[in-house]
Formats: sequence, structure tokens, C-alpha cells
Amino acid sequence: MAATSNTVPSIVVYVTVPNKEAGKKLAASIVKERLAACVNRVPGIESVYEWNGEIQTDSEELLIIKTRESLLDALTEHVKVNHEYEVPEVIAMPITGGNAPYLEWLKNSTRD
Repeated sequence: MAATSNTVPSIVVYVTVPNKEAGKKLAASIVKERLAACVNRVPGIESVYEWNGEIQTDSEELLIIKTRESLLDALTEHVKVNHEYEVPEVIAMPITGGNAPYLEWLKNSTRD
């Protein structure tokens, strides 16, 4: 779905955090700064990854962030400054379609 005058190119961004408290704090700051219209917090995920040459397994919470494509750089910087991980996960995927009124709300709920 191409952006119309009522919508803008939008993305979904995944960010993992170490626990519920960190997730609540980061999600609230992102929405307060209008860097995203909505952040879903998904508790109880388990991440398996290699770090410093060793396989790690950690319980985490996943933040699913809906925002404008144009805010990705600002959102990434905000996460880096407000995250306790040395290298926080910030990955983005385009929203290629959806409910037009929701996408319009996303546009209106974020900064230009």
C-alpha cells in the first residue's frame, strides 16, 4: 500500500530489552518523545546468540515499535542512549499495507 496524503511510509522496529522494567521505561520514553505511535511489549522471549565468542541464552522482553520510516535514525539514537546493552538490537521492517485509519493514526501520533 503506497502512502497517501493521510499516511506516511511506516515501519515496525524490533528492540529487545533485558526485563520488564527496562521495557516499560524505554517504551514510555519512545512514545512520550513521539518517536513511535505504539510500542507493544512481549514478555517471556528467550534469545540465543553468540557474544564474545560464546553462546549465550537470556530471557528478554521484545518491543514491537510502530513508527514512521523517517524517524528510524532518531529512534535508533534514542534506544542507544537509553538502553543498557552495549549493542542494542534495533531492526526495522517496512509496513507494506494495513488498515488505512490505523496508518493515519500512526502518522498523526508521531512527530514530523
